[in-house]
Amino acid sequence: MKVLLLENIHPGAAEAFRRDGFEVETRPGSLGGDELHDALAGVQLLGIRSNTTITAEVLDAAKDLLAVGCFCIGTNQVDLTAAAERGIAVFNAPYSNTRSVVELVIGEIVVLARRLTEKTQRMHEGVWDKSAKGAHEFRGRTLGIVGYGNIGTQLSNMAEAIGLQVVFYDTADRLAHGNARRMPSLDALLAESDVVSIHVDGRPGNAGLFGAEQFARMKPRSMFINASRGMVTDEHALRENILSGHLAGAAVDVFPVEPKAQGDEFDSPLRGLDNVILTPHIGGSTQEAQEGIGTFVSRKLLDFVQLGATPLSVNLPNVGALNPPGVFRTAYLHTSTPGVLADINRLLADAGVNVVGQSLSTGGDLGYVLTDTDQVLPEDVLSALRRAAQTVWLRSYRL
Repeated sequence: MKVLLLENIHPGAAEAFRRDGFEVETRPGSLGGDELHDALAGVQLLGIRSNTTITAEVLDAAKDLLAVGCFCIGTNQVDLTAAAERGIAVFNAPYSNTRSVVELVIGEIVVLARRLTEKTQRMHEGVWDKSAKGAHEFRGRTLGIVGYGNIGTQLSNMAEAIGLQVVFYDTADRLAHGNARRMPSLDALLAESDVVSIHVDGRPGNAGLFGAEQFARMKPRSMFINASRGMVTDEHALRENILSGHLAGAAVDVFPVEPKAQGDEFDSPLRGLDNVILTPHIGGSTQEAQEGIGTFVSRKLLDFVQLGATPLSVNLPNVGALNPPGVFRTAYLHTSTPGVLADINRLLADAGVNVVGQSLSTGGDLGYVLTDTDQVLPEDVLSALRRAAQTVWLRSYRL
């Protein structure tokens, strides 16, 4: 099998695939258009990060593609529905870089509160500006976290440990950690927070979540941090609130439009503003996080193509390892239709095949069955399943 890894995915991922006999091609940047279509010829496994967009058109051009690995948290760069319809599994790394993002946010809170961006710039210019003007401790201040998932909760724990009070808002029902307090609305959080940090996902409903109205509701001289998705924030509204002095500072790691490759020009209305930290989408870009992501996602892809396992797939029903393990395994992806499992087992019984392990899961319009047997399935059984109207694909493995 051939693997294509884009966007500087950690070398550990390529090593994992090569150890198992895969042919691996790596490229430093993202691809698009005809270049991406051409690169996917003959590729069974594709690894991307956040800058490569996988549309239904791309998937149609990738005739051999079995699975996509998003070596990051987000998956909004992939048309998950189109991938599922074509039986292409998609995996991501929902946990591996949470610590790195949280540490970046904590560091930004300190830098913004002490206005260190201005201090270091003046020192580089040869100006000795030893003044406490505008610099504050964050102890006892209130951090408002919008989005209380894996990153938001870990940020909550760390922030409280270093002296911040924590409030949070999430549309889902989330358990508060430590002394954190759930706020009844986003407006209530904004009115109380000295620092607002955004940690929402890339679903379309979050686009434009923070605009002029939300910035106006924040406390005077509060600070804003976005390390989630660029489309969440109206950059022009943020600029106006920095220039007017309503906000004391901001840190932004993600942008609505980002350069595609290393060294490309970056443009934003936030450039050149005092006490504004701009970083190039590096929230999860630590050696530790990238190594962990490389290991985690490559293992998920290998388990899928070698064992048929789909735990933590974001678009196919999740079916894990069977116990006891079978000598022969059949993986069957199908449209979710009543009676499929009974039909499979009737075919096996008529053929005299003994089932030693079986697991079924359904999600949306799809169902997925792993069946372990003590012998290879007869060809007439396999042919009958392949011909069935509900079949998406059927694959066999010898374990």
